Amino acid sequence: MTFELKMPKMGESITEGTIINWLISEGDSFEEGDIILEVATDKVDNEVPAPAAGTLIKTIFQAKDVVPVGEVMAILEISEEVKSSNKKSVISNESEKSHKQEKAPKRTKPVQQASTSTSFSTSNTNTFFSPLIINIAKEHHISFEELARIPATGNEGRLRKSDVFQYVEDGRPYKFAQAVTQDPTAYRIPQLNFDKGKGKVIEMDRMRQMIADHMVYSKHTSPHVTAYVEADMTNMVNWRNANKVVFQEKYGERLTFTPLLVEAVAKAVKDFPNINASVDGNNIIVKEDINIGMATALPSGNLIVPVVKNADTKDLKQIAVNVNELARKARENKLSGDDIKGSTFTISNVGTFGSVMGTPIINQPEVAILALGIIKKRPEVITTEKGDEIAIRSMMYLSLSFDHRVVDGFLGGSFVRRVADYFEQFDTNREI
Repeated sequence: MTFELKMPKMGESITEGTIINWLISEGDSFEEGDIILEVATDKVDNEVPAPAAGTLIKTIFQAKDVVPVGEVMAILEISEEVKSSNKKSVISNESEKSHKQEKAPKRTKPVQQASTSTSFSTSNTNTFFSPLIINIAKEHHISFEELARIPATGNEGRLRKSDVFQYVEDGRPYKFAQAVTQDPTAYRIPQLNFDKGKGKVIEMDRMRQMIADHMVYSKHTSPHVTAYVEADMTNMVNWRNANKVVFQEKYGERLTFTPLLVEAVAKAVKDFPNINASVDGNNIIVKEDINIGMATALPSGNLIVPVVKNADTKDLKQIAVNVNELARKARENKLSGDDIKGSTFTISNVGTFGSVMGTPIINQPEVAILALGIIKKRPEVITTEKGDEIAIRSMMYLSLSFDHRVVDGFLGGSFVRRVADYFEQFDTNREI
């Protein structure tokens, strides 16, 4: 019998996936559990196995196509029944055809919602964008100025979904487009032809392209300001060195500095909730949950941000378990979609690579990101009962980049200072 292979739901907040490639061609047979295709959601790749033995009859979508969750990707002919939970997906070719004909008009019908239209001065005459187009643009970090320059093939010059996807496929030639202005003195990006030199050409992989787009979008969207403080980490370093073996023996988990840093940052975020926010037009959304993202390097050299959910509600043991599990998954390329979703504030430990400090780029749609430099012993002047003395202390620089649209210097400076205070005031008598 025939079976509809649909785009699976691969995470709580995942609504679509991109087909990376088909591992089975039309007409090929397969066994139960064989991988039929690979699907990407944001930065995580997933394999879709065969529900039963059979043959691939028809592929409806091709590589690089973006497919909504639940959409039929291929028609299979299976030689044995699948689980009862999937039986409702089994239909005849005739019913499949009529089903698609019923749905077709709904997909092409434009949504008329005045609240989602956007008008600004462009060379294009039709600046109405449907909610679907706007959602696709947000997913690919395409600005309205850029949308207005995409050739449109829809009725009355309307932009269609296929137009946007073709534009992305063509490499987004108007990526750095700016709104047209009547002011002759306004700055415009000059069209310069640089000599890029000769050498080995390495094509960016899909993840690197996504990282590049995300970083350019963040710098284009958020006016970045960076504040710096330094913290005396001596108490935390001494406590961790004295207790890491006991901690592992008691809980079976390694005690790195990361859980201690996440714990302190979550406390500071709770003290300054407006740093735990995102921007939606003219509105500021202050998040209820405190989910700390940890910028992590993958074996490939690419960057990913796994998330410790509800970090403010967890004790040190629970945070250590989460951090170690996410780090292991990252090393083994086994992070799921939910593992990297939902961060509300991100930290980047640039000290891992020996950097003294960094100027991190905000992880959109957040409004701030904290970079932690290397912990380094230095001679410092400290105040003791005997007066000022020079002592060897473990010091760290902290640098907070924040979105100056909604975070001013007072909030940004106060927050990063509070984080440093929690580091410095670490309780050396703390029990595990």
